[in-house]
Amino acid sequence: MSIATVNPANGETLKTYEAMDEEEIERRLQLAEATFRTYRTTSFAERARLLNRAADLLDEDQAEIARVMTTEMGKPIAQARAEAAKCAKAMRWYAEHAEELLADEEPAESDVKDSGASRALVRYRPLGPVLAVMPWNFPLWQVVRFAAPALMAGNVGLLKHASNVPQTALYLEDLFHRAGFTEGCFQTLLIGSGAVDDVLRDERVRAATLTGSEPAGRAVAATAGEMIKKTVLELGGSDPFVVMPSADVDRAAEVAVTARVQNNGQSCIAAKRFIVHTDVYDAFAERFVAGMRVLEVGDPMREETEVGPLASERGRADLEELVDDARRGGASVLCGGERPDGPGWYYPPTVLADVTREMRVHREEAFGPVATLYRAADLDEAVLIANDSPFGLSSNVWTRDENEIDRFVRDLEAGGVYVNGMTASHPALPFGGVKRSGYGRELSGHGIREFCNITTVWHGA
Repeated sequence: MSIATVNPANGETLKTYEAMDEEEIERRLQLAEATFRTYRTTSFAERARLLNRAADLLDEDQAEIARVMTTEMGKPIAQARAEAAKCAKAMRWYAEHAEELLADEEPAESDVKDSGASRALVRYRPLGPVLAVMPWNFPLWQVVRFAAPALMAGNVGLLKHASNVPQTALYLEDLFHRAGFTEGCFQTLLIGSGAVDDVLRDERVRAATLTGSEPAGRAVAATAGEMIKKTVLELGGSDPFVVMPSADVDRAAEVAVTARVQNNGQSCIAAKRFIVHTDVYDAFAERFVAGMRVLEVGDPMREETEVGPLASERGRADLEELVDDARRGGASVLCGGERPDGPGWYYPPTVLADVTREMRVHREEAFGPVATLYRAADLDEAVLIANDSPFGLSSNVWTRDENEIDRFVRDLEAGGVYVNGMTASHPALPFGGVKRSGYGRELSGHGIREFCNITTVWHGA
C-alpha cells in the first residue's frame, strides 16, 4: 500500500510520500536513543509544561487538523473537531496526574521489616523508545492516548501510522516539536507495514503498542515475543449492546444508533451486535431501524453529515461481502444493504436480523455502519449470545434491575461494561480488551504504567 492521502469521498489521490529509506530510519533510531538518555531525567513539571503547550497548540489548530483528518479518512467534520478536542483534554489530564500516578509506593511497614530492610519502595522508571503502530480510524486520538502517558513517563515515541493518514502522522511530530519537546522525543516513521518487523527487532526499541487488526497484532506480538519486548495490543471488537425489559427502550434505541454509526461505523468500540429481550424486541427494532434510516449520509465536510464514506475501497468491499453472505444465509435486511451509486466509498446504515452462527457477520467484525439484531428469551441467553464472539473489547447493557446489572458485570467477557450508556474512552478510565481484542491497557494509571520499569528499591538494615 502506498503512503498517500486519498480522499474517500471521491477517490482522488491528493498527496503521496516516499517511504523513508534505511539510512533515515537508522538516523531516527539513533536520535530516539540519544534523546531518551537525557529526556528520562527531566522533571514531571517540565514534561507537564511541554505537554500542556502541545494541548494549547492543538486547540489552536483544531479546525485545520480536523479538515486534514476528514480529508484523509472520511470522518464527519464535526466528529473530527471533537476528536482533536478530546486529544487536548487527554494531554492536560496526563500533564496534571502523571506525577501522582507514578509516585513511589511504599509497602506496609510490617512487610518492609519482614523483608529485612530498613526501607523499601517501588519506583516507576521509563523503559526507553516505544514503537507505536497505529490505525487510521481515529488518526489523532489513537496516537495521543499512547503519546501523552508515554512522554509523561519519560519515554520517547516512534510512530508508524497507517499509510493512508500520512499528513496526520507528520502533523503529530510537528505538534510535539513546536510545543518544545526535543526533536527525538516523538518521531514519525513514514514506512510501510513491511518495515515494522525490522524496527521492532532493533535493540534500541524497548517496547511496542499496536491498535489495529488481529493479523497485525499477531505479527507484532510474535516478533516482540521472540525479542522479549513488552507489548500492548488493542485489536478488533464486536461489542454487544444488550437491552432488557426494564430499560428505557426509547433512549436505548436512540443511543444505539449513535453507538453503531460513530466514526462512520469504523470504531473498534462501536456497538455492533444488538441483543434484545423478546419482550421489548419489536419496540426496540422499530425505533432502531427508523433511526438508522433517517441518518444524513453524504459529504463529510458538511456540518449536517452524520455518516460519511468508509476510509477505503477495500474496506467497503469487505463490508459488502459480510452483508451479502448474511443475505444468502437467510438474514433479513431491515434497512440499507445496497451500495449507492456515485463517487466515494459510501455504504448506507444497515440493519440485519435473523442472523445465525453460521454467518460470517456473526463471527467477524463489521467495520462500517452495519448492525446485527438478535432476540434473547432471557438474561441467560442474552449473556450466551453476547459472549459468543472471539472478541471482548467492551459491552453495553441497558437495564434498571440491579440484580441483572450484577450478573452482566460478572459474566460478560469484555474489558468494559457500560450500563445504560454507550462505550466511550476517557483518560481516567482504563481501556482494553480480552480474548482476541488484545491485552494490556491504555489510559488511566494502568496505561501509563504499561511502559514503565517497575523497580523494587531495597535498603538494608
